[in-house]
Amino acid sequence: MRHFLVMTAFAIAAAVVFGAVAKDSTKDRVLYGLKVFVEFMVIGLVLGWVLYFLPF
Repeated sequence: MRHFLVMTAFAIAAAVVFGAVAKDSTKDRVLYGLKVFVEFMVIGLVLGWVLYFLPF
């Protein structure tokens, strides 16, 4: 569970920074930040499940 919380904290931090520097209007910043957050979370979860089934 700790890995998930760290991943969530990183996704939030990255989304705030990317949203703040990437777009011009406030609406665009918020939408872009949400998009970045969702992308980080989905990609992290998918990679977690893929790597779980690989035999290492």
